[in-house]
Order: sequence, then structure tokens, then C-alpha cells
Amino acid sequence: MYRCKDLEIWKKNRLFCAEIYSITSKFPENEKFGLTNQLRRASISIPSNIAEGSSRHSNKDFTRFLQIAIGSAYEIKTQLLIAPDLNFINKDELDSLLNSLDAIIKMTSKFKSTLNKSKNLII
Repeated sequence: MYRCKDLEIWKKNRLFCAEIYSITSKFPENEKFGLTNQLRRASISIPSNIAEGSSRHSNKDFTRFLQIAIGSAYEIKTQLLIAPDLNFINKDELDSLLNSLDAIIKMTSKFKSTLNKSKNLII
């Protein structure tokens, strides 16, 4: 079992979640229940799934939750690519968020791969 607060991927995802909240606070009010809500929920899903997975007693269980977190990251990527089409964010904001997100995906995937190689229990 891992302590999520000690995991770098969890820490980075918490910070990324705050970035998403900050950027979506500038979205139009009528998007409150649209893209704003979708981005916020998906960004919360990543560190939440890492935390839940870290409480599991096997690497297999943990990797399943990491895969869900990665899926949420790709959901965010799609939503972020839609945001400039709607003139909600500019190219610089998009590039910055996508760079952060790509680093998160890479880091989470690498950690997941490491867990997959170790079939031992993580108790």
C-alpha cells in the first residue's frame, strides 16, 4: 500500500487540478454546466483515482486505478483541444496545459508500468 500524499504523480495531479479550476473560472458563465464542469470533474478524477488505487492491497488493483486516471487525462486533453475552438482559451494557455498534461500522462504511465513489472503485493 502506498501513501498517496507521498506519490509525486498525486502531487502533480493536485496542482494540475488547481490549474484547470483557475483556467475554467475564466470560461463564460453559460459554460458552467458544460465544458467547465466536464474539465473540472475529469481533473478531480485523476488524483482521486490515484488516491483510491494507492489504498489497494495489490499492484494489479492499483494499476487498474492508474489506467482510469490516464483515461481521465485523455478526456481532459480532448476537452482542452475543444476550448480554443470555442475561444475560451488562447494558444499559449492551451500549450502550457497540454505540456503539463503530457508530463502527467507520461509519469503516470511509467509508474503503472513499474507496478505491472512487480507482481508482488504492496501491503
